[in-house]
Amino acid sequence: MIRKAKAQWQGTGKDGTGNLSTDSGVLAATPYSFKTRFQDGKGTNPEELLAAAHAGCFTMALAFQLQTAGFTPTALTTEAAISLDPDGGGFKISKSALTLVAEVPGLDQATFDKLAEAAEKGCPVSKLFNAEITLTKTLK
Repeated sequence: MIRKAKAQWQGTGKDGTGNLSTDSGVLAATPYSFKTRFQDGKGTNPEELLAAAHAGCFTMALAFQLQTAGFTPTALTTEAAISLDPDGGGFKISKSALTLVAEVPGLDQATFDKLAEAAEKGCPVSKLFNAEITLTKTLK
């Protein structure tokens, strides 16, 4: 399975603007810029998208863990907070903090802890930073 997204950018890093689009159409020329990334501006940014991806991936992984163990959640709500910190002359993503609130009838705390920890470790987005990265370059 391959999923695609496209970024387009015009101008400098600080004063330029760009947009992000996905093949599914969920993002369609969605604006992003220095302001949406480092200040408050209308649009998105890579870290917000990573937070959404991590929250969604982890929550779905947990739903599968629960299903396999014979439990059906009433509600699973996860917030992911991505930390972008200075790193020398640039930046690094230093942390993704997941906060989960779950309602699962009949589930004890020890089993819940075990299943949630397995979901966090098994979620493909949790493994992202250990992934192979490839780069294809085109200069026009």
